[in-house]
Amino acid sequence: MPRYFIEVSYKGTRYSGFQVQQNANTIQSEVEKALTIRFRQSFTLTGASRTDKGVHALQNYFHFDTTDGLASKNDTFYEKDLLQVLYSLNSILPDDIVIKRIFEVCDTEHCRFDAVSRRYKYYIYSKKNPFYKDTAYFYPYPIDLIKLQEAASIVLTTENFTSFSKRNTQVKNFICSIYKSQWQKKNDFIIYDVVANRFLRGMVRGLVGTMLRVGTGKISLIEFIEIIKNKNFVKVDFSVPAKGLYLSEIKYNI
Repeated sequence: MPRYFIEVSYKGTRYSGFQVQQNANTIQSEVEKALTIRFRQSFTLTGASRTDKGVHALQNYFHFDTTDGLASKNDTFYEKDLLQVLYSLNSILPDDIVIKRIFEVCDTEHCRFDAVSRRYKYYIYSKKNPFYKDTAYFYPYPIDLIKLQEAASIVLTTENFTSFSKRNTQVKNFICSIYKSQWQKKNDFIIYDVVANRFLRGMVRGLVGTMLRVGTGKISLIEFIEIIKNKNFVKVDFSVPAKGLYLSEIKYNI
């Protein structure tokens, strides 16, 4: 049975997250609806990363199987047919969701389990700007970037992120391999850039909120280290808003 990956990008402001939920508007439900309208059959999508309510994505993936191929690879018009499918689906989808690519993969490829790494970025701005209010966190307070960077470096020294996982989760494994953890100043933004093999629910926002406490002198670097070591989420700040967070990249060996 043919399997396809769908690469999507979306502004998460109006949505209750990525995954289908009862009585809620989600990214998955909108894409499934568009596929159903286009092909007149029901589709069940599998998602690569479950972004929370209000979180955006520059790149995320679904996969699905279908008894009827969208286009035959033996057909001279294979690529053209897929482009036509892409165009029609994007015409159905709302303006804040776009399908960037659809491509056939081998039927054992899994968009979630075969992901090699995921990359998130969190955007903060300090000067009021009406064009950023839905897509970044307005934080008009002095921040010590050197301390922020030191805290980000500490994140690279651990694998156990129990402290930074929200409690209402069924996950039992809190081990994550962090490949990059860095703050940078770019134009109007201070950006946290983090890459890992996997992330826990609320983890990036917990890291950002707690590191901001370091950067504003509310806690010391030693206290930050203790929060990690003690595996206690009580002192972690999960309060930074979802609107500043972007799933920016997922990598595969395909």
